[in-house]
Amino acid sequence: MSNALWNPTTVGEIPLPHRLAMAPMTRSRSTPNGVPTELNAEYYAQRASHALIITEGTQPSADGQGYMLTPGIYSEEHIAGWRKVTDAVHKADGRIVIQLMHAGRMSHPDNTPHHRQPVAPSPVQPAGETFTLSGLQEFPVPRELSTEEVAATVDDFRRAAAAAIAAGADGVEIHGANGYLLHQFFAANTNQRTDRYGGSVDNRIRFAVEVATAVAEEIGASRTGLRISPGNPFNDIAESDTHDLYPALVRALAPLHLAYLHIGNHGGDDELLHTLRKLWPNTLVLNRAGTDIATRAKDIEDGIADVITVGTMALANPDLVERVRTGAPLNTPDPNTVYGGGEAGYTDYPTLTA
Repeated sequence: MSNALWNPTTVGEIPLPHRLAMAPMTRSRSTPNGVPTELNAEYYAQRASHALIITEGTQPSADGQGYMLTPGIYSEEHIAGWRKVTDAVHKADGRIVIQLMHAGRMSHPDNTPHHRQPVAPSPVQPAGETFTLSGLQEFPVPRELSTEEVAATVDDFRRAAAAAIAAGADGVEIHGANGYLLHQFFAANTNQRTDRYGGSVDNRIRFAVEVATAVAEEIGASRTGLRISPGNPFNDIAESDTHDLYPALVRALAPLHLAYLHIGNHGGDDELLHTLRKLWPNTLVLNRAGTDIATRAKDIEDGIADVITVGTMALANPDLVERVRTGAPLNTPDPNTVYGGGEAGYTDYPTLTA
């Protein structure tokens, strides 16, 4: 395997000892009020040898919550809970950024603290069902955000970013992928607005650029990243203009000098990936889901990526970095314990030393 994977680098103002990072993964093990616990702290600290930990999606507001038992970062209680996590990771010599994720229409009133109708760019009901305390239920028709409410949501992200830094995080990642709120603004099937946030490509990327600008102004561009997933149909997203929209988005973001752009689930569209690489002036983080470490490391060697992220491998292997360095076998993740529960499938995966 190329030595490029083990070369130190700097992402914004965050120095990394190597380039194998941990991708964000929903784990649904916070309290019902969205507060991280000692169990969450143990989980992330176990994985502190990764170059950078990007946390699970964390709601910036009550409206932003999509699933049960996911963490928030908009109250003093949330800040105190996340401080347990960041302190544990830093004590283990790790680096951690909190991913800010607004689920938008991918939500249900039963899963939020205020039990209100989900919000979205447009009142378009997503296909499928979601888990709630009372079982599987259809996603409801969301309520369309007014133009003024879009601006208020930008401020929610700003405040959440400040709260993340107050909680000791090294930075934040804005979730603009996988069919959640920012992605819903990008896609024409979920964004049918006629105001300044709908219609043209420039209008549909406006919200994301405003969020990134607000967060960068609040905590510094060098501590701000953004994740995208061009063409990813997850959560009932349909995109037909990825080769127009995403280059326009990256061009609009480039002057902000964000710490990094994180590309995941790009559907194997390497033509678009190469285009975005050329347009992006700073660190590019890449997740090639479903491929092995050697394949991902080659992207670093070839100059396509500066840092790579792994998801399920990091989930099942707290000491993944040591295993990759030494060629040791990997644990197999248990799909039955990914979401919710306690230690099983969370903090009980064996390490080499164990």
